[in-house]
Amino acid sequence: MLIQFSVGNFKSFKDIATISLMATARKEHEETNTFIAKDKLRLLKNAVIYGANASGKSNLIQAMRFVKSFVLFSTKDVTDKIKVTRFKLSTETENQPSTFEIIFMHERIRYRYGFQADKEKIHREWLFYVPIRKETRLFIREPDNFTIGGHFKEGKGLKDKTRDNALFLSVVAQFNGPIAGKIFQWFKKFKVLTALTDTSYLEFTLRKLQDTEFKNEIMKFTKFADLGIEDVGIEETKIRIEDLPDGIKTKIKPDDELVDFKINAFHKKYDIDNKTFQLEKFDFDFEESAGTKKFFAISAPILDTLKKGNVLVIDELDAKLHPILIKFLIELFNSRENNPNNAQLVFVSHNTNLFNRAIFRRDQIWLTEKNKYGATDLYSLVEYKVRNDASFEKDYIAGKYGAIPVVKGTNSLFKR
Repeated sequence: MLIQFSVGNFKSFKDIATISLMATARKEHEETNTFIAKDKLRLLKNAVIYGANASGKSNLIQAMRFVKSFVLFSTKDVTDKIKVTRFKLSTETENQPSTFEIIFMHERIRYRYGFQADKEKIHREWLFYVPIRKETRLFIREPDNFTIGGHFKEGKGLKDKTRDNALFLSVVAQFNGPIAGKIFQWFKKFKVLTALTDTSYLEFTLRKLQDTEFKNEIMKFTKFADLGIEDVGIEETKIRIEDLPDGIKTKIKPDDELVDFKINAFHKKYDIDNKTFQLEKFDFDFEESAGTKKFFAISAPILDTLKKGNVLVIDELDAKLHPILIKFLIELFNSRENNPNNAQLVFVSHNTNLFNRAIFRRDQIWLTEKNKYGATDLYSLVEYKVRNDASFEKDYIAGKYGAIPVVKGTNSLFKR
């Protein structure tokens, strides 16, 4: 369960910005949109992020993706520079590291983990947990000192095995530390899908299609969405290494087997009387719409997240998808029947039809806006005094909450 995520001095975020999935005291949609975690902590099942283009929405998602990736792979990139990009529009941040912190719950234990890093090294790193009620230090890493808490004995003796550009948490997990290992597993299940060009979710769906039971669930899911697809099939074709460009051949071992996957979709083809039908094969890549391909690609990550009670973060979820389909996905996460394990969905949207009190609580709506110095501010609608009968969408479009593009008049666009 995701509780909170913070980022600072990263891309468009100069100061520390925090998105929280802790529910406020408001009673809006309490029975559907929230749930109780350990110690009476009330969390949100979903959150949506709005803002103008280039306001920093995607940068927030990329920060989450970076933290996940760096935790999982920092011990493997021996010589690579750390892939952080500082805030470039201020001299104040030029020589400062980027900051990341995430608070989450796993197996009913709350963890607070974070680090500061530039392209060369880790400056600070820390891990705390709440096994009962009081937050307890597990370790703190500083430039000249590692402080290992008594509850993190698995970290003893591993300081010298930790490179400057690797995370101590990742090293301890690599050496089978039980606490670090649990945290490592949580990050593996933490799905962050960035940008329209991210193909990882389609790859995940293709893997899940190999499981007959899960494939049936995917097909049922796509039929709910009225895509017209009755079945899908995967064709595997072996790729001959000799047919590849020379630049790629050198990177492949002679005994490697390369396989290309082709997806076929099957639709009903009716006879002249429209009484009987057979299935007609369609090339999925070339004969299906962009929206159909997008919905199909995200089907497995969504179903897997719902089944296992994990966290799913998606940038531009509504791109290429009809607003009714997005509302359907939100309702899935708010449903006790379909989301019995309290999975969470965090997504970026431009669809103002969803900016609606009938769908979201105020603390579920987050906004990004750049100030005049080019830095992103992140804030929740709950910070505004909003009348109980106000239209969220109407007021947002009118600019009452900020986070909309300021478009100049077009009258003189081509005048000299």
